[in-house]
Amino acid sequence: MTADSPLTGRLDDDDYPAYTMGRAAEMIGASPGFLRALGEARLITPLRSEGGHRRYSRYQLRIAARARELVDQGTPVEAACRIVILEDQLEEAQRLNAEYRAAADKDPGSR
Repeated sequence: MTADSPLTGRLDDDDYPAYTMGRAAEMIGASPGFLRALGEARLITPLRSEGGHRRYSRYQLRIAARARELVDQGTPVEAACRIVILEDQLEEAQRLNAEYRAAADKDPGSR
């Protein structure tokens, strides 16, 4: 594979659906059924391969791993999914807020 190969960018892409259900489950220490439950709860929606098999991205695996932590602590799956969604929304809001503050600091006249 050369440095300018189309796959090179995908290897670093958190959203590229590189992992099969079995591998994804193994990586987070859960069962395929747990991943299916997260899909049913609409926490993660895996991409489907041409053959109809679920494929997961690294980003989805991080979300699933966080949900698994909560479930392991006794939180019901549905509640764990809601918590993870809220945590993700908070993180994004904080990131945007930091960007806006940085932009405002560069241009004090925009306040």
